[in-house]
Amino acid sequence: MKIFKYQIVIFVLSFLAFLGSNASGQSKREFRGAWIQCVNGQFLGMTTKEMQSTLTHQLEELQKDGVNAIIFQVRPECDALYKSRLEPWSRFLTGTQGEAPSPYWDPLQWMVDQCHKRGMELHAWINPYRAKTKTTNNLARSHVAIQHPEWVFSYDGQLILNPGIPECREYICRVVDDIVRRYDVDGLHIDDYFYPYPVAGQKIDDSRQFQANNNGIRDIGDWRRYNVNVFIQQLHDSISSVKPWVKFGVSPFGIYRNKKSSPIGSETNGLQNYDDLYADVLMWVNNGWVDYVVPQLYWEIGHKTADYETLIKWWNSHVSKRPLYIGEDIERTVKKAGLNNPGINQMPAKFKLHDQMRNVKGTVLWYAKAAVDNIGNYGTTLRNVYWRYPALQPAMPFIDGDAPGKVKKMKVISMPDCKVLFWTAPKGKGWEDEAVKYVVYRFAHGEKINIDNPANIVAITMNTFYEIKEQGKATYVVTALDRMGNESNGKKKKI
Repeated sequence: MKIFKYQIVIFVLSFLAFLGSNASGQSKREFRGAWIQCVNGQFLGMTTKEMQSTLTHQLEELQKDGVNAIIFQVRPECDALYKSRLEPWSRFLTGTQGEAPSPYWDPLQWMVDQCHKRGMELHAWINPYRAKTKTTNNLARSHVAIQHPEWVFSYDGQLILNPGIPECREYICRVVDDIVRRYDVDGLHIDDYFYPYPVAGQKIDDSRQFQANNNGIRDIGDWRRYNVNVFIQQLHDSISSVKPWVKFGVSPFGIYRNKKSSPIGSETNGLQNYDDLYADVLMWVNNGWVDYVVPQLYWEIGHKTADYETLIKWWNSHVSKRPLYIGEDIERTVKKAGLNNPGINQMPAKFKLHDQMRNVKGTVLWYAKAAVDNIGNYGTTLRNVYWRYPALQPAMPFIDGDAPGKVKKMKVISMPDCKVLFWTAPKGKGWEDEAVKYVVYRFAHGEKINIDNPANIVAITMNTFYEIKEQGKATYVVTALDRMGNESNGKKKKI
């Protein structure tokens, strides 16, 4: 009983905080993502049917929570959760690297189909450099570390593709090119592993490459950053040359630099992207080499080394040229008490900070299963409060900002047990103008039409029809969305 009362208090206070910080209602455009990872072994031992059933359940619950994008891990260690001619099947799928699933299926293609039919985006998530995790003991004969042992170095039980070897960068780009060409993904996502996280007593074995390919750079740290910068630009250009609409996103560690290392650093004292992982994230953003960035702010408000509030304000101040989404750790959020109200967790305070940050355009949940399992009532609060209404993806005019034409020929057909609203897709000459999804709004009889209010959205669909479930007189408005989420003018029909 006490637990139930505690959850009710959390919900009510969350709702009041939401109303207080966002009196005009939810934003119509917001990235609401969730990471589904495989490297934790959650799918090991599952049959094809069991894994599909598990993923179906996760997608259905996440959709109810308001999630509109799934970031699905398909390449944890130079392997594949999809049919690849370049890399072996992942052991995190079948238990043995190089062994195809049986009964056969392609998880990436299946996820693309499942997400799209739910109106969600699917971003394929790869780890670019990691070739072997600590827990993997046997590599397939076709694995890159077996085929090209000179391309990798060993570090803390892992194998890492050497960023200082140009052939490694070219190889990763070929892998990504293969994914982007063959799958209708909406995004290509890389995580925070560039050069490996430093471990005491371990040394990166790249001195020979530094001597041979330093391009006149004298400092090995600057050279390592140069290698990663070249790769990021190369990967971005490779993706956009194949499918310009596929968004390239990166999720870096949550601290760029500490103030003690740089005047522009944050008031923190933790590991640093720039100095320790050789990842100059701000350069990538400012040069337009990434399409969105998701810093992993997994700490709590009040953390002594890496305070969440300090960091979200820092990223908001320094990332304005590309959409900024915040990586949220669900478990840590619900297990930490609010600073001003220790009777509730930190979810309301964090969402209030999100709403106050001008450049924060969304959230990515770490991790999807924690939301599905409703840890700390997080999923319920999302679906009933913060993400109660659907949201479109944030605009990316730097890729394409032109909206498609209006839908045509709207009509209602009465079926034996329901009414169905039909329309015809607008004409489009290329990917920039082609309609790929539609938004259906409903306005009660006499209600003013306002498509800026997401509370009126009843469906985001790839279909050119909508089964009317609601009762009573109403006006329905349908708009078209292109690949980048640009929205057409609406066409209305009274029912």
